[in-house]
Amino acid sequence: MAAASQKFARYTITAALPYTNGPIHIGHLAGVYVPADIYARYLRLIGKEVAFVCGSDEHGVAIPMKAKKEGVSPKVLIDKYHGIIKQSFQDFGITFDNYSRTSAEIHHQTASDFFVKLYKQGDFIEETTAQLYDEQEGQFLADRFVTGTCPKCGNEEAYGDQCENCGSSLNATDLINPKSTLSGAVPTLKETKHWFLPLDRYEDFLKQWILVDHKSDWKPNVYGQCKSWIDDGLKPRAVTRDLDWGIPVPVKGGEGKVLYVWFDAPIGYISSTKEWAQREGKDWKPYWQSKDTKLVHFIGKDNIVFHCIIFPSMLKAHGDFILPENVPANEFLNLEGQKLSTSKNWAVWLHEYLEAFPDAQDVLRYTLTANAPETKDNDFTWADFQARNNNELVAIFGNFINRVVVLSQKYYNGVVPVTGKLTQADNDALKAMQNFPASITDSIERYRFREAGQELMNLARLGNKYLADEEPWKVIKEDEARVATIMNTALQLATALAILSEPFLPFTSAKLKKMLLLENCKPSLGWESIAIQSSLLPSGHVLGKSELLFRKIEDEEITAQLEKLKATKKANESENKNVMPQKETISFEEFSKMDMRVGTILEAEKMPKTKKLMVLKVDTGIDVRTIVSGIAESFTPEEIVGKKVTVLVNLAPRPLRGVESQGMILMTESEEGKLVFLNPDNSEVDNGATIS
Repeated sequence: MAAASQKFARYTITAALPYTNGPIHIGHLAGVYVPADIYARYLRLIGKEVAFVCGSDEHGVAIPMKAKKEGVSPKVLIDKYHGIIKQSFQDFGITFDNYSRTSAEIHHQTASDFFVKLYKQGDFIEETTAQLYDEQEGQFLADRFVTGTCPKCGNEEAYGDQCENCGSSLNATDLINPKSTLSGAVPTLKETKHWFLPLDRYEDFLKQWILVDHKSDWKPNVYGQCKSWIDDGLKPRAVTRDLDWGIPVPVKGGEGKVLYVWFDAPIGYISSTKEWAQREGKDWKPYWQSKDTKLVHFIGKDNIVFHCIIFPSMLKAHGDFILPENVPANEFLNLEGQKLSTSKNWAVWLHEYLEAFPDAQDVLRYTLTANAPETKDNDFTWADFQARNNNELVAIFGNFINRVVVLSQKYYNGVVPVTGKLTQADNDALKAMQNFPASITDSIERYRFREAGQELMNLARLGNKYLADEEPWKVIKEDEARVATIMNTALQLATALAILSEPFLPFTSAKLKKMLLLENCKPSLGWESIAIQSSLLPSGHVLGKSELLFRKIEDEEITAQLEKLKATKKANESENKNVMPQKETISFEEFSKMDMRVGTILEAEKMPKTKKLMVLKVDTGIDVRTIVSGIAESFTPEEIVGKKVTVLVNLAPRPLRGVESQGMILMTESEEGKLVFLNPDNSEVDNGATIS
């Protein structure tokens, strides 16, 4: 076994808390829950004490937004999706020791106590700052209540807490051209008081802990993002918000405010552990406060900063908790070449998958593991799903097991035969089998689950090759004693597969163990049994009934899923074609302040390291100025040089990726969704001519 597994007495494993604004989809599974479950199952198999905890995150801003859209209260919404999510995890075989929810009383108390301790210790600073405010709705705009242009990459659909295009963590006031998602209005700035966690106080600690202590064992994407944040200089981060949905701020002056969701959500891991410990009659403290406990956070890359910088700073400030040993964050999974989107329904929802493929949990687990986005964004396709099942699970794993069990029933009435003298081929196969626990362990301990899964499949390949080379169906005609040895050896390989497949293919493992009646083996067989003994099933052991482990997935089933996505895509395109409602009425005086003029593009070049942005030099008739425009995906520089355009010249300058943009080119979209210039299309109109 790898040395890493021997250092700790117990393991606390956390999986990112899913928002209860929708069901679970395959992106969540591939990024967080399947690898976390593989790790937890593996640790239990090697005899480790494990607390694997999660729960529904029910305080995010997305909750009241979705509730408003569905015309229900936030409580009704979170109850609905908490139920769907929890049941989906259970049906899919995710083995949480506890799945809680942040609306639970134990969580409210735990988060409040955590805040109060830091407050009393003087770990917060109190500041009055100007925040975005929606005058129409009469509320402050935080997180998902505001969208605008990302100041770092130019993405025009960034949220007030994060840009999903470049992954940058933002504050709402960072956005360029912000807009309220509640009313569509342009927000104003209004002063409000909040408490902040001064992350700059923890820079030295984080530099040592991350950049030195974990330089070699954290994944490059995690280490790199943390280093970038630290190198940029850490700034105070608000821990409270002006909202009416969440945990009330539990100190004087906090009336009308709640704990910011990024502060309360990770504390949900602690409260979930407490809930589990209370139910099981255990003490929760060793799982969070003992140095011989290994804490591991499984998350997606969009949560790296929260789990590697902010939450550890909170734990360090509190003083009573251990820090995570590792945060093996995955990249994103796309679907059929497009980014997964809850709002656009572009997803494979887990509960719907289980309805369409009720006995194929392991097929999805295997596909997502084999194509896991461990080092880069990957793509899920239904064609690959079908191929993984038919060409690997059915043709390799299932084929080997079916041959072994069927031939054992046929030749020996389902009783393990007595082995004779082993040949070199037998010894080689058994010796190779004994190496698999160590190789799979090594991959899992390094959080390379894709590699570990393929090692498991290599054991099935070994079994297939062994049977194909030894050909017991031919040898039986001339040497029955030799066939007994072949089948005994093959059954040892099948037994190893039954045990080692449990973390990756738990339903398959259970079926196979039942077919081999491993529960009747005394002493019981485990992960380490394979490494120390080549004879796992004794001669005379009675086998159970044979059944197919996997079924072939037909083209019609895949076509149905693709048609479903096609309908979703068509519905999204139709929705996008809807005419935008009229904006709020403005006065003539307000309109007359806009100075729109005819201009000509003199120069154009794509801004480096961006997808959308183009830097333009425009002759406006009154000057030649620089304008940054998000048109690079629609036009090449060559085709727009010399083009007449309409320019809003008195727009306040804004910096975009280090370039000051001194105006705006007016555009619209065609029915096909293509950008179109709003230009006079008249060569006789001079630059500088006003448009009114």
